[in-house]
Amino acid sequence: MQTMDRSSAVAGASDDYLYGPKAAWFAFAMTAALMLFDYVDRQVIVSLFPHIKEEWGLSDKQLGALVSIVSVTVALGALPVALIADRMSRVKSVFWMALVWSAACVSCMFTRNYGQLLTARAIVGSGEAGYGSVGAALIASHFPSRMRGALLAGFFATASVGSVLGVVLGGVIATHWGWKTAFGVVGFPGLLLAFLYLKVRDYRTVELTPRHDAAMQSAGGVLRFIVQALARSRTMLWTCVGGAMQLIVVSSLWSWLPSYLNRFHDLPVDQAAIKAALIVLFGAAGSVVWGAVVDRSGRRNPRNKLFTMAALCLSAMVVLGFGFGVGSWFGTPLTMGGQLGILMLGGFIVTCTVGPVSAIVIDVVHPGVRSTGSSVLSLFQNLFGLAAGPFISGVLSDALGLQMAMAIMPVFGLLAAMAFIKASASYEKDMRQVNQAALAAA
Repeated sequence: MQTMDRSSAVAGASDDYLYGPKAAWFAFAMTAALMLFDYVDRQVIVSLFPHIKEEWGLSDKQLGALVSIVSVTVALGALPVALIADRMSRVKSVFWMALVWSAACVSCMFTRNYGQLLTARAIVGSGEAGYGSVGAALIASHFPSRMRGALLAGFFATASVGSVLGVVLGGVIATHWGWKTAFGVVGFPGLLLAFLYLKVRDYRTVELTPRHDAAMQSAGGVLRFIVQALARSRTMLWTCVGGAMQLIVVSSLWSWLPSYLNRFHDLPVDQAAIKAALIVLFGAAGSVVWGAVVDRSGRRNPRNKLFTMAALCLSAMVVLGFGFGVGSWFGTPLTMGGQLGILMLGGFIVTCTVGPVSAIVIDVVHPGVRSTGSSVLSLFQNLFGLAAGPFISGVLSDALGLQMAMAIMPVFGLLAAMAFIKASASYEKDMRQVNQAALAAA
């Protein structure tokens, strides 16, 4: 095992840059760029739904599964990938992940039936597994803790921007050159970025305590460690639950909005993709804004960060529920312009938890297992959030219609708010324990 890097521990204790601002910002830029294409490759398919549905005669449940399968394989692979990254090399792990997911995305253009496309999409997810948690840990270790909430919000905001590009590029490319071509066009840049990422400066592996070291030696030990970590840190448990519940709302909105606009407002596929992408872009801006707001709210009392997120989740639920449900519940449908205005506001609020939840989890995990701790959050977010949202929406759409499904899904924001309020009770205590561990290591 590598020896402990004193600079890592001291940086965590003194709240300073690990290697200096230049190395930190280069690491941030490269990690964010790959995150951008991670989500371009994930979301390109949602604007292709009308084409795939028409050509292969698929149900909405099957279409939703093409999005959900990526998040399922991301969730299943996140822990082992993050474990390897924590004990070996974050940079090399990211390099191999980017190669796999980008090549798998390109391979989607050669599929000939639903089963082949579903399999290729699963491989995309297996390549992306662990990237968010490893990337977040790398950024968090390079920068002072006082900057982490806003920076991680910016990092995860690139997921929104990538989703925007994926949706727009998918719609435009499919209209002009066919829907399969879109996969090849968006998959190639990730291959180039993977090699450039090898220039990022990694942080050395932090020495674990004997208890942590023993836990990391086997899959069973890892699972026991995760269960014990969640049981020991109520903050981590409830933050993971809250983050997942809010992502159910986000993922259902992002996945089905192009199809919704195509079906209910009769927009051509490329125009529906562009308008949907605009709402996702508002979400990207919102994640940065709310990340800074949540950071600021916790300056005097850290618990206020969780209360602020709870209030924002409830606000998004009300706005999106009204935007989609007013026509069904009150019998007076909104005009397309009026509905888009409401959905832009809802899209701006709904991503409020994206950055802060990652920062809060990092605040309450041991410095030597930040990637692994973040991967627990990633597991919850992907398996119970990003994977669940599109599939649940598709099932509800087949049963009740897409209009009603989109009106129902924002209710998961209420569950998110309740979880964050529960997490607030133990946040300060868990933070103190981690700070003591960092000072002891220093």
